[in-house]
Amino acid sequence: MIDNSSTSDIFPESLLDVAALRADTPGCGRVVHFNNAGCGLPATPVLAAMIDHLNLEAQIGGYEASAARAEEVRGFYTEIAALINCGPGNIAFASSATHAYTTALSAIPFESGDVILTTRNDFISNQIAFLSLGKRFGVRVVHAPDAPEGGVDVAAMAALMREHRPRLVAATHIPTNSGLVQPVAEIGRHCRELDLLYLVDACQSVGQYPVDVAEIGCDLLTSTCRKFLRGPRGSGFLYVSDRVLRDGYEPLFIDMYGARWVEPDRYRPVDSAARFEDWEFPYAAVLGCAAAARYARQVGVAAIARRSPLLAARLRDRLAAVPGVRVLDRGPRLGAIVTFAIDGWQPQPFKAAMDARGVNSALSFREFAQFDFGDKDVEWCLRLSPHYYNTEEEVDEVAAAVADLSGADGHARRRGGER
Repeated sequence: MIDNSSTSDIFPESLLDVAALRADTPGCGRVVHFNNAGCGLPATPVLAAMIDHLNLEAQIGGYEASAARAEEVRGFYTEIAALINCGPGNIAFASSATHAYTTALSAIPFESGDVILTTRNDFISNQIAFLSLGKRFGVRVVHAPDAPEGGVDVAAMAALMREHRPRLVAATHIPTNSGLVQPVAEIGRHCRELDLLYLVDACQSVGQYPVDVAEIGCDLLTSTCRKFLRGPRGSGFLYVSDRVLRDGYEPLFIDMYGARWVEPDRYRPVDSAARFEDWEFPYAAVLGCAAAARYARQVGVAAIARRSPLLAARLRDRLAAVPGVRVLDRGPRLGAIVTFAIDGWQPQPFKAAMDARGVNSALSFREFAQFDFGDKDVEWCLRLSPHYYNTEEEVDEVAAAVADLSGADGHARRRGGER
């Protein structure tokens, strides 16, 4: 199990001890887990932190357990802050990335005619939230065009910023439906130049890449903890910049944790990002998230960011050689999400066939990505998302399973040849 010694003493940045990482990951002994974009396999320290707290709650009571673990709970804020380069007071716990995202949106006093400027590669729930704001408040949603090579055209987006002066600029760092990595820091530079409010969805990038809110230049950033960070389900966080706190932004439905009822007809929000939190917490999950962030930092996010995309690139290369398979990922920079379409299969039977081979994967549908899948002319795809604890042998095994299911090696089998 990884301890608290120096990162460089554990895994040199140039070489991760994959065997040790897999020994720390009980699920590696049961499945080939290529669904880290859905939920990463938790490491042993994450499990231990959560189980230990649940046991304590059972022994002494929930309120008493949270009081006894107050220092460890504060560790959630320090660990997440260290992970994304901000202060602990800029972090709010959330039950999911979507909860964090909608809570952030609720703090913006939208009016009829306001513009939200976003991209064509975004998470479905974000886009639905924008459309809901349009339906209720008359907000207009403007989508910046993509560049020919894929991904947002930043120059065109900057021109739209100057044209519309949007109330909010929103971008997803890595969309859930493709391997694209968006240039969120470039977008952020234009937002700062024009003094525009900037919200980033980092749901698929935290734990996969270094995420630095100062470099990105965002005012708000959201993420889950269950994906590449390998934390528990039902957990996420919201980053709130000093500027947003100073300017008095607060969620629409602020509760007793985020504000003080100072007079019968007046409340006062707390000074920190805690104004975006609720009083009730799943403390075992909070402690699991702290352990997951600590684990990622001990392994070394820079080393993770080198290994995971390389595994995905190897998988794309293998899949691209399979007849009947079309790899869908486009863009100048690609991460550890691989998407592909396959001829002759319907979605659920194909995923079931992969499940039967012990490979965890996920389906994406046009409903999840109306612009992106419309451009690619696909109704569905299979998503595979390896992570740093996966192996090159697993990549080859998964590609071989796809080739077998595609029928690409059928002629060789009938001739008695080898695959």
